[in-house]
Amino acid sequence: MSAQSLFYIIIAIVIIDYLSDRIISHLNAQKFDDPIPEDLKDLYQEQEYKRSQAYKMENYRLSNMAAKYLLFITIAFLMLDGFDMVDRWAREITSNATYITLIFFGIISWGSDILTTPISFYQTFVIEQKYGFNKSSIKTFILDKIKGWILMAILGGGILALFVWFYQIAGDTFWLYAWGIVGVFTLFIHMFYSQLIVPLFNKQSPLEEGSLKTKLQAYASKVGFHLENIFVIDGSKRSTKANAYFSGFGKQKRITLYDTLIEDLEEEEIVAVLAHEVGHYKRKHIIFNIIASIALTGVSLYILSLCISIPELSLAIGVSKSSFHAGLMAFGLLYSPMTVLTSIVMNYFSRKFEYQADNYAKQTYAAQPLITSLKKLSRTNLSNLTPHPAYVFVNYSHPTLLQRIKNLKFGTPK
Repeated sequence: MSAQSLFYIIIAIVIIDYLSDRIISHLNAQKFDDPIPEDLKDLYQEQEYKRSQAYKMENYRLSNMAAKYLLFITIAFLMLDGFDMVDRWAREITSNATYITLIFFGIISWGSDILTTPISFYQTFVIEQKYGFNKSSIKTFILDKIKGWILMAILGGGILALFVWFYQIAGDTFWLYAWGIVGVFTLFIHMFYSQLIVPLFNKQSPLEEGSLKTKLQAYASKVGFHLENIFVIDGSKRSTKANAYFSGFGKQKRITLYDTLIEDLEEEEIVAVLAHEVGHYKRKHIIFNIIASIALTGVSLYILSLCISIPELSLAIGVSKSSFHAGLMAFGLLYSPMTVLTSIVMNYFSRKFEYQADNYAKQTYAAQPLITSLKKLSRTNLSNLTPHPAYVFVNYSHPTLLQRIKNLKFGTPK
């Protein structure tokens, strides 16, 4: 297939991706005005529900504008040979293939982030601020950006440099070495994310002695879950929204609670949230996700190895000279439909796992405090109570609130 044909396929993929995403989002927006489901009537008063609907609509309008903006930039960059321009800049700076690759992706990644920063700034300091969610300052916003860039340069740049080196020494079999390093990195991040990455952005402190800690440890002991590390994170530094998550393995495993979660929920509800997280661990969901992630990465790298040496792949994005980095960029664009499909499949499994974790919490603790905690968090976060089924199928990693409550009350839906 010629480079020109591949170029038109890339353009078609970009446009189809935009249209399909907008169609599903439009269907979802049509459901914003649906009445509150009967089982959720106690969640909102009329004025509060109108506020929730307004919040969803403002985010939808912003996403529409952002999608059009990004479509225009992407098409323009492709049509005006933007990748060739960046490639030439990189080659003027150095002749080293590794450095060229790092400069090429560095410019594109940094430029893309700069171009999308006004959107995230508006969402944080206009929409989130308007509805009382934002607690971040402009200083924190800027520092988060800088820290993110540094992390991307160190971690992303390091892995990318290894990819180039593996390709230089192993040719088309480079994917095996690349797969190996990605697998090790994935395990390392899962093990030490809370210890190494989180402290760069948030403060974590051990949960203080008291009735809450006693109840959490008593539950963990009852179900045979060794739990020494319970931490509280200052999520309120950026937002009023609440969360909790599990991380690590063995002695490194820990439960992290947002300070906003502790503020919003009763102690029994927090124990129910812990029971849900323990359910993920006991049902081996974390291991499944890691194995699936590594396996999918291996498949992607293998397919990449089959075509990375084909000159037409590189030339498809308009560069004048074929190269590993240009081929990698073109492959990323051409492979995006597969990325969407795998995301849909992983979301399907994730929703199933959420039901299983809820069931575990129900069986080992109680259903009612988990139900009330889910309701409180949905109300506090102004969550969408009536999403379109197609939008849930494509984008949701969790079942809807109504689905989870019905499952906790009556059993898992078929």
